[in-house]
Amino acid sequence: MSSVRRILSLWFPRLAAERLLRVDGVGVDAPFAVVRDSGNMQLLASLDLAASRAGLSVGQPLRDARAVCPTLVTRLCNPQAEAAFLTVLRRWAGKFSPWVSELPPDGLTVDLTGCAHLFGGEAALLEQIETDCAALGLSVRAGIADTVGAAWALARYAGRGAEAARSGDAIDQEARATRSRAAKRRHWERGGAAPVRAAAGSGERIAAPGQTRTALGPLPVAALRLPPEVVAQLGRLGLRRIDELAGQPRAALSRRFGKELVLRLDQALGLVPEPVSPAKPPDHFAVRLTLPEPIGLLDDLRAGLDRLLPALAERLREKGRGARRVRLQAFRCDHTMQSVEVGLARPSAEPDRLLPLLLMKLDEIDAGPGIDVLRLEAHVTEPVHASQHRGHLGAAADGAARMKKDGGAALDDLIGKLGARVGLEAITRLHPADSHIPEKTAKVLAAAWSEPARNWPARPALPRPLLMFRPEPVHVEGETPLPPRPPARFRWRRRDLVLRSATGPERIAPEWWMDDPEWRSGVRDYWRVEVAGGERLWLFYAHGGALSAGWFCQGRFA
Repeated sequence: MSSVRRILSLWFPRLAAERLLRVDGVGVDAPFAVVRDSGNMQLLASLDLAASRAGLSVGQPLRDARAVCPTLVTRLCNPQAEAAFLTVLRRWAGKFSPWVSELPPDGLTVDLTGCAHLFGGEAALLEQIETDCAALGLSVRAGIADTVGAAWALARYAGRGAEAARSGDAIDQEARATRSRAAKRRHWERGGAAPVRAAAGSGERIAAPGQTRTALGPLPVAALRLPPEVVAQLGRLGLRRIDELAGQPRAALSRRFGKELVLRLDQALGLVPEPVSPAKPPDHFAVRLTLPEPIGLLDDLRAGLDRLLPALAERLREKGRGARRVRLQAFRCDHTMQSVEVGLARPSAEPDRLLPLLLMKLDEIDAGPGIDVLRLEAHVTEPVHASQHRGHLGAAADGAARMKKDGGAALDDLIGKLGARVGLEAITRLHPADSHIPEKTAKVLAAAWSEPARNWPARPALPRPLLMFRPEPVHVEGETPLPPRPPARFRWRRRDLVLRSATGPERIAPEWWMDDPEWRSGVRDYWRVEVAGGERLWLFYAHGGALSAGWFCQGRFA
């Protein structure tokens, strides 16, 4: 086993297109491409093999691609789905090494140090990767070297020479009078390809240990992960290959092209370390109890919970998390499983708060032939921060009084117990809202995911009804006098009502910065009226806006 660090770089050049081909098989018999929006046009973002053979290229405008290949089938790109698919490939690459890092949007970096011999060597490992990807319907290019930058370069540019770039020195761009002098220049100074010198490992995907500089030498400078504009500037200076760039003074390169150029070069050559940072595995909070004999009594299940809850709470406290939802799974002897789940109004890692909720669900578990395994999992968790009083007796007394007044944890436990029966979403509370519109002065929030409201605004001069509904038309015979006052007689909900008293008006204007369909009737004058029989209603007169003016009823007082 070699102690030299070895890095594997995987590149999936057709990831977006082949992901869609795996999903629904579109474009199997025709060239297929994934397009992305760029300004006012659509560009090709990924191609399948047939589209590449048809002469299309990534970054080409879709209208030009249609002209070249009328049978092209396209789909819009989905960056989120492509990122999720790359995560799936990262988990697949974990079979080769535990140190796998994603390189969005279409690459992976694997630290192979001490792992290649398990697969028969590096060459055999690359063959297995190609076999696995072919079975998955994916195209892959790989490179192995001592550094991350070198492996990245070999995966994408192995076997590719430096491309000739047109510049101002090209002879066909010069004036006719100067072409005779330009013909005497060396051809690579006129924009042609620089002379190619044979190098060991040229075109190979595996750079032997200690041979990184030799393997990178013939590759183009674009293999150093440089911005396209820097690559173009280097090409105009005749620096098109890495070995030509590596021989230049570092200070001059840094002054002219910035520190990134020198950094990328040193990273590729191994002069500057570049770690592989694998994705952090998600935290799992679960404990398991294997029983020597099957159980089926409620007392036995409770005894199992008494052993599982402290262990689960300890794991949660170590990570500073609190359980929001807890699932108890009971595995039976007949290889079946039944689970129950509870939710908490506040995240907590205290066994005393979890146990009562789980005990309410134990009756739902059918032991059947017997339960031999219990598993307790907190599959939804949230951070829990310890609270501390301000450090003097007054603050401590205020905190204790506040907890006593609000019920503290007792209220949260009550919400959790009710939620275990009817669901946490069914338990709501009102919170003040920043609006002068009567029906918008309060908003309904789920009690389990909100704090009790403490600072309600001052009550309006005229009270609001307890029962408030959408405005309903009130029919009034004859014309409404000006200024509008409640009519002496009116009809509402198929009843003829007689006015006895009225208090008001209270004028409320609509929110001019919002287009609320309910308030297109314009400014309203609200009245609190009492009709014969003792019923008290909340009427308003709409002065008219986008809708006609008239009387409406919006609430009823208790």
